[in-house]
Amino acid sequence: MIDLESVKKTLTIHQKIGQLFMPAAFINDTEDEILRLEKLIKTHNIGSLCFFHSRASAATNYEGKKKVVYNKNSFETLRKLIERYQSVSKIPLLIAIDAEWGLAMRIENTPQYPYAITLGAIQNANDLLFEVGANIAKDCKAAGIHWNLAPVVDINNNPDNPVIGYRSFGEDREQVSQKAIALIKGMESENILTSIKHFPGHGDTDTDSHLGLPVIGKSKEELVENELYPFQQIINKGVDSVMAGHLSVPGLTTKDSRPSSINKDIITDLLRNEMGFTGVVISDALNMHAVSKNYPEKGMLEWLAFDAGNDVLCFTEHTAEGIESIFNNATEEQIDDSFQRIWELKEKAFRNSNSNTNVNSITHLELDFLSCSHLNRKLAEKSLTLLQGDKKGIATFRDTDYCTLTIKRFSEGQDSHEILNGLETSKKEVANETHILLLLTPPNVKPTNHFGFLDQELDFINQLIATKKVVLYHFGNPLALRNIYTKDTVATVIAYQDFKEFQDVATEHFLGKLEAKGKIPVTL
Repeated sequence: MIDLESVKKTLTIHQKIGQLFMPAAFINDTEDEILRLEKLIKTHNIGSLCFFHSRASAATNYEGKKKVVYNKNSFETLRKLIERYQSVSKIPLLIAIDAEWGLAMRIENTPQYPYAITLGAIQNANDLLFEVGANIAKDCKAAGIHWNLAPVVDINNNPDNPVIGYRSFGEDREQVSQKAIALIKGMESENILTSIKHFPGHGDTDTDSHLGLPVIGKSKEELVENELYPFQQIINKGVDSVMAGHLSVPGLTTKDSRPSSINKDIITDLLRNEMGFTGVVISDALNMHAVSKNYPEKGMLEWLAFDAGNDVLCFTEHTAEGIESIFNNATEEQIDDSFQRIWELKEKAFRNSNSNTNVNSITHLELDFLSCSHLNRKLAEKSLTLLQGDKKGIATFRDTDYCTLTIKRFSEGQDSHEILNGLETSKKEVANETHILLLLTPPNVKPTNHFGFLDQELDFINQLIATKKVVLYHFGNPLALRNIYTKDTVATVIAYQDFKEFQDVATEHFLGKLEAKGKIPVTL
């Protein structure tokens, strides 16, 4: 790694500012788009890249107008692109990605671990979360990634939250803190950088900051007691970076009405001066509509984000103008302070650079699918939660002449007509049954439109529960059960994920071969 002091002497102010920029890179870009990014890297001395699946992926295509194309070779494409972009950069690039539940969050055909809400159900087994973090980190290294922009430490205290929900460990501040620390330590054990997000806390909102600006109306005292608690606990333990979310939090600012991500009261005064964070602050994606729509002047948003205290400007869409705006407005001390922090992060990332680059990625993935399956089995056993009823009730039910009914979308392309036709068939199949083993998988993991259920489906499920003996196994976000009359079931068991390992564990539980040891991490 290049010595920091010698680089400081050779880089111009413009080049130092370029090190603070993190444009988006897309795994499934065209050659023309790749060449444009290469030119940007070379021209402006870019310091880092954040990878996304494609320009049509959920993280960038907010309105969902572009179709996401499946590419089974995305992992290899990613690895080769990273090598290509590194080869054109004078100074090694920091490569970042959102891998909250593994590379599968962005890359198909890679190992996937459970969502945070599932890990939140696990009791007294943070060693398993450490193992999850370590495994995810190994996959990042195999691709050439240094920086996992995870974990989420937002507290899941609003069941209608359209964007956090399942990405949070739960509603208990202590559990969120401890589980996040375990995951961080696991990633650190494999020399992968981490970031806690979305400061000062995105949990208690009902607006998606990709689309609009969420407002949190709590007082500072309330926020310190709850939302800010995990951030403070983790900062005290040590963490590489904090991601600033796009939130309106009037209780934390006295003179500045700007969103938290571009608010000096919140980033500099609160996060740095009051909470004592001395590491890198990275903005949430600056293309998100919570902020981007309000600052149409190219370069203005980048300057505001930097001036507020962000060291890394993520998903900048106006890099050249942003560099000029910072050059024209910032003090040299501001620039040097941020440059110093990001450079120290680079030194840490590349300290063990061989482990990040000399990995047989194909062999690694083949082995890690096996490791992932083995670990997911243990996580399934520890998270399985008996929400309603008891094992005696399930055993008695099991001895009856019960009928098994599965409600699940087996194809993403199903329209409402096909779904309702299937529902009519299900009604006929169970019409004369008295005992129903109901295997339920919500269509969506997010709460929009009742987690994807049609009203007729919910009516049918609740009618079954009201008129028959039902044992329900739920394979999805437990918050979807707010739409179901679970208190009237013989038993309701939450499996959280629809992975094979979780299905197998649910089957063994129904057969009386294992106990449900988890605890639901949210209130229904």
